[in-house]
Amino acid sequence: MPPNRARADLLQVVQAEVASCRLCPRLVQWREKVAAEPRASFAGQTYWGRGVPGFGDSDAHLLIVGLAPAAHGANRTGRMFTGDRSGDWLFAALYRAGYASQPTSTSREDGLRLRDAYITASVHCAPPANKPEPSERAACAPYLSRELDLLEDVQVIVVLGQFAYQSVAGLLGLRPRPKFAHLAESALPGGRTLLCSYHPSQQNTFTGVLTEPMFDAVFARARQLTDQETRS
Repeated sequence: MPPNRARADLLQVVQAEVASCRLCPRLVQWREKVAAEPRASFAGQTYWGRGVPGFGDSDAHLLIVGLAPAAHGANRTGRMFTGDRSGDWLFAALYRAGYASQPTSTSREDGLRLRDAYITASVHCAPPANKPEPSERAACAPYLSRELDLLEDVQVIVVLGQFAYQSVAGLLGLRPRPKFAHLAESALPGGRTLLCSYHPSQQNTFTGVLTEPMFDAVFARARQLTDQETRS
């Protein structure tokens, strides 16, 4: 496997390919339409309007996989989970767990750094109604597969929501595939652990389906699992 510096370089290659990807016409059309018509609250801002790459620590023991960029969040800022309500929840939880250098994320230049964690998604372009089609997930799957291969130190994969769970479980050949549930764990080939979490979408956080203690428990468990593996 490549040494750490080479691994980081190869991840940057994947990130660049994601940013320039135009494989899915429906997603390309939507992300660019949204970028050309900013919300009034973001008037004057230049939207990213491209595929949004993963980011974080190339030596990470924790990988977090989301669904897809938000139209006026990561599609605007160009960094996963940055600039929207879901990101507010995610980065605050990662900060409390010691995985992020600060509890907020507003732009690619805000100084946020991930420690021992890497964030990516099943689909890298903002989809209409936040619902990618199966063919779009399939088109994006090779990017996630390459990240999973390159992030060789990852011991725990946290999937945010059922869509991400299905993507990762399918790529890694999880058989049988247990039912998705918050804090459910599954052993993966290679000694990794798949850890499920409800997605920190407003639909879940505003209704109390996902609470801060529930979300914190996910990353506390991830830390426990990686610490156990490091000691063994």
